[in-house]
Amino acid sequence: MKTILKCLLFMAAAAAAPAWAAGDSPPERPVDPVFGKARAAIDGKDWKQAQDILREELAKTPANADYHNLFAYAMRMGANPPMELVFRHYNEALRLDADHRGAHEYLGEAYLMSGNLEKAKEHLKVLDGLCFLPCKEYTTLKKAVVDYEAKRAQK
Repeated sequence: MKTILKCLLFMAAAAAAPAWAAGDSPPERPVDPVFGKARAAIDGKDWKQAQDILREELAKTPANADYHNLFAYAMRMGANPPMELVFRHYNEALRLDADHRGAHEYLGEAYLMSGNLEKAKEHLKVLDGLCFLPCKEYTTLKKAVVDYEAKRAQK
């Protein structure tokens, strides 16, 4: 069934390609200014600024899965991450949006940081189901799992 869906998706994309090649571009999503500021801080590896931006916005908008996901990521990437809080925010992102591919990827990476390979693989399996074609989130987590397993095998 998944193979059929992948074929249908590929055919739909192929049918749309000539219109895009002729100069039409796919519709763009409006950029959330808070998300943009937080991403800029993250891109600059200013984990504290990203955390501050997202903490403030989460106080006003607690039902935003993207904010929870990025907040957890900014904490996880910073010095001495409070993993209990990191897991809490990733799980909240998934409670709000069970199909949030970024949260599944990052939560899987957090489980690897904590030495829980099996939980990371659970999120990889979920991503495999969410991504009709290989997606960035699946590919990134898959590489992290393979690297983790290779390091563990060397010990």
